[in-house]
Amino acid sequence: MKLRTLVTCLALAIVPGAFAQAPAAGEAKPTIGKLCTNCHQAAPGQLQGMYENVAFKSKALQLKIDAATEVVRFDPATLKVVDAGDAKPAEALKTLPKGREARIEFVERDGVKTATLISFKGPIKIAPEKLVKYDEVARLVALGPEKGGYVLVDSRPPLRVQEGTIPTSVNLPYTASGFDQLAAARLPADKAARVIFFCQGVTCMLSPNSLRRAEAMGYTNVRVYREGWPEWTQKNVGVLSAKFLNEAWIAKDIPHVLVDVRPAGFAQAGYIPGAVAIAPEAIGKALAGFPDKKLKAPIMVYDAAGGPAAMEVAQAIQRAGYVNVNVIPGGFEGWKAAGYPVKTGALATKVAYAPKPRPGQITIAEFKRLAASTPADTLILDVRNPDEAAAGMIKGALLVPEDQILARLSEIPKDKRIVAHCSTGIRGEMAYHKLKEKGYNVVFVTADIEIDKTGKLTIAAL
Repeated sequence: MKLRTLVTCLALAIVPGAFAQAPAAGEAKPTIGKLCTNCHQAAPGQLQGMYENVAFKSKALQLKIDAATEVVRFDPATLKVVDAGDAKPAEALKTLPKGREARIEFVERDGVKTATLISFKGPIKIAPEKLVKYDEVARLVALGPEKGGYVLVDSRPPLRVQEGTIPTSVNLPYTASGFDQLAAARLPADKAARVIFFCQGVTCMLSPNSLRRAEAMGYTNVRVYREGWPEWTQKNVGVLSAKFLNEAWIAKDIPHVLVDVRPAGFAQAGYIPGAVAIAPEAIGKALAGFPDKKLKAPIMVYDAAGGPAAMEVAQAIQRAGYVNVNVIPGGFEGWKAAGYPVKTGALATKVAYAPKPRPGQITIAEFKRLAASTPADTLILDVRNPDEAAAGMIKGALLVPEDQILARLSEIPKDKRIVAHCSTGIRGEMAYHKLKEKGYNVVFVTADIEIDKTGKLTIAAL
């Protein structure tokens, strides 16, 4: 890929805000994700967000709506499951991928929501002649906008662009009210120019809506790269502006891997905070120390001034099977010129990455310590079913199955720290959200847990 592909026009109209924050105490929980509202509206008896988990033992679904979490009951015998328009048995929820956009219809009685339907979005239907595939987009990006004769448009909101974008793209977020206001500055004046929109994948409506709106404005050569950012980051390297690296990652202390590929003398004179030094010729050996690919760690690479070294190393990392790999356009000099913080001295030479725990999650080591000797101000709450608990419980633990928590709150003391566990962590996390909402000081553990009749604990990471 040529040097010019590193130069991306991230002309963002909206200043990126913080990552989603959980609702404040007393604030109504959202029923639809903010990103979903670009194409959908909130409706009574419905929840729209991202599918997170299912627990058949307690018959509960977990849906993430921005920073809020909803736990909804269901009856496997009556729940309707629709995947991309196809009806499926409730058991399919065990194998359907997590993180997909879903809509739940529910009935509510005595404050308990029970799902009657969960529907997962399928691929958006677009006329074949309006589509472009990865190979064509990659060819154009390698040429660059001027030689390739195109404008590549990221239709996602800035919150998503903070994760990275396709090189050479401009950002024109699609909103029903804001698209036209920004289009004059972001789209070419020539209505016959080739314009390609992309967004968050085959189920995302932002780029198809952008295409339709652009056609209504008179553009005649518009297309959609429907697979968009998710496919690109699986197959290629993206770019992340220095502004977003600083504001959305470093300033917020979000875990990531930042690789400095400059010669040692330059790097020791100043570097971006948190960087690890890896020479281009050493990347093959260094990959052995990178995080497990299953963690999908965000990886950023920079060199002196946005030259080929960063791209070569980033591509080597991507070819090794890592996704979410981005180059920082402008490199260190661009970072420094923008006035962002610079550290001096010797850089780290080994990659260190620990994913940020989910809200309320404690480590296995801490849970083992608490199980071995539970402090007086702490209660271990076993949220498994009675038949599971009959095989063995941690000494001193209180058994309240996850599906009975709201009905048995009076048994759970509010003056103690509650440590919830099940056999894997799914029901433990659901219990966490229920109790947290009721004002409890509560945490949970995610792990493979077995307990024998003597209370002996066998625990391992999943």
